[in-house]
Amino acid sequence: MGVRKRERAEQIKEAKKNIYLAKLNNCPTSPRKMRLMADLVRGEKIDKALNILKFSSKESSRKLEKLLLSAINNWQQKNEDASIEDADLFVKEIRVDGGTMLKRLRPAPQGRAHRIRKRSNHVTLVLAANDNTQSK
Repeated sequence: MGVRKRERAEQIKEAKKNIYLAKLNNCPTSPRKMRLMADLVRGEKIDKALNILKFSSKESSRKLEKLLLSAINNWQQKNEDASIEDADLFVKEIRVDGGTMLKRLRPAPQGRAHRIRKRSNHVTLVLAANDNTQSK
């Protein structure tokens, strides 16, 4: 490996030490329904986001709640000596992208068929510690 490539790899590794993320791939919910819940928790502190997800009646909120708990756990793995209350974590970024589609056929009148698209999505959730310079 060349020197520049090694140095760039070290820079990327250092940058990833401060990123705490969790991913949910191929979730069998349409991206549109998942984005409704994702928009509610984007930018919120983690305790408020957990409360929003816990008391929502939508199915996608259960999956996002589990994903948020996973991201919090990832933060705890990297910061074993710090406490969550002192870190003041918030949801920095949450992306919902379309996943693979299962294409099915439904019988229609007069011998025709209509295509049914069963959508799925990929969710990426990134946490960040609230600095004194940044206020929410």
